[in-house]
Amino acid sequence: MLNNQTIDKLLAMKLTGMVRALQSQDDMPDLQKLSFQDRFALLVDAEFSFRESEKLSKLLKGAKLKQNAVIEDVDFNHPRGLERGVIGQLAAGQWLREGLNVLVTGPTGVGKSYLACALAHKACKLGYTAIYFRANRLFQELMVARLNGKYNIFLSKLLKHHLLVLDDFALVPMTEDNCRDLLEVTDDRCGQRSLLIASQIPVEDWHRTFENPTLADAILDRIIHSAYKIQLSGKTLRDKKKKKDQNGEQ
Repeated sequence: MLNNQTIDKLLAMKLTGMVRALQSQDDMPDLQKLSFQDRFALLVDAEFSFRESEKLSKLLKGAKLKQNAVIEDVDFNHPRGLERGVIGQLAAGQWLREGLNVLVTGPTGVGKSYLACALAHKACKLGYTAIYFRANRLFQELMVARLNGKYNIFLSKLLKHHLLVLDDFALVPMTEDNCRDLLEVTDDRCGQRSLLIASQIPVEDWHRTFENPTLADAILDRIIHSAYKIQLSGKTLRDKKKKKDQNGEQ
C-alpha cells in the first residue's frame, strides 16, 4: 500500500499524474516485477501525459473554438478540392512558427469553419495559443473596447495569441471604422503572428467589401502576402452529415 505521506507530498508538488499512476500500479501485481527504473519511467510518462492533457485543455478553453474539430476527422473523400498534402503541411505547424496566414474560402456548407477550427485545435496541440472570432463579433469587441478606453489593451491581448481565427470574413461591407480596426490588427500580426481567415467570398473579391479602398490595399497586402490559400468547392457537406445522422452513423 502507498504511504499517505508520500501521496500528500506528491500532491503538494502538483504531481497529480504521478499520483494517479502510482495508485493504478498498486492494483496491478504484474508491475511489481518490473525494475525500479522501468516503473519510475512509467510514472514520469504518466505525469508528462497528464500535464500535456491539462495544457491542451487550457489552450482549447482559451481558444473558444466554434466547433470541436480535429485534423484527423477532416473528410478528404468528399470532392471539394481539399488536398491532403497541404493539410498535412499545415498540421506540421511551420506556418505558425513563421507567422504566416491561411485563407480558406468556398461556398456555404463545404466545411470552412470545421477546417479552420481543426487547424486551430492542431495549433493548440502543438503548444500555440489561439483565439476564435466571427469577424463581425471581433469588430463589435473592438468598438466596445474603444468606447471603454481599453482599445490598446484589447489589441495587446489579441497579439498575445499565436493564432487569430476570423470566421465569416467579409460577409457584410466593412465600414471605415472596421477598416481602421482591421489595419491595426493585421499590422500588429504581420510576419509575427498568424491569421486564419474563413470566408464565403473569394479572396479576389474581398477588396470590394471595404468602404475605404486605400485601407483595403494596406490590409489585404498584409493578409494575402505569403499566405496559404485553400479554395474549397463542391456540394455542401451538411446533406451528407444529415444522411449519416438519419441512418444512425457516427
